[in-house]
Amino acid sequence: MSSLPSRVWTDVEWERIQLGYRAYDMDEKWNVFCEDRVVFLHRSWTGHGIYEASFAPAESGGYTITQAVVETDPERYRNPEDAYNCVMLELLISTIVLGEPATELRGRLVGLTAQRSGTADLPAGAVQHSVLGLRTNP
Repeated sequence: MSSLPSRVWTDVEWERIQLGYRAYDMDEKWNVFCEDRVVFLHRSWTGHGIYEASFAPAESGGYTITQAVVETDPERYRNPEDAYNCVMLELLISTIVLGEPATELRGRLVGLTAQRSGTADLPAGAVQHSVLGLRTNP
């Protein structure tokens, strides 16, 4: 990915990210785990790895994503646009692992999805429920 999320995650958030997240049921679509400073995001139903994000300490404290890779095989993942994947990566970490509402990120993803589909009539919930399968956990 050439575009990376610019967010700086605090040390406490990074500790939580390292714990990952395991899908509890079939409605949830993502498993997240960490090895060293690389966070892996896999589809829960297939086990296919979709994103890998390398984190490093930020100069001002906390952690940032310094490199990310996204699956390019259209049989496994059909979202080749860099802007979409940048937002999606941050959104998945923010909502699934950290349990944040991430309203602004969700809005950006809805906008990118509507733009890609060529329609402005896309309901906001369509992205949340059909694409993400997000669960905000405590």
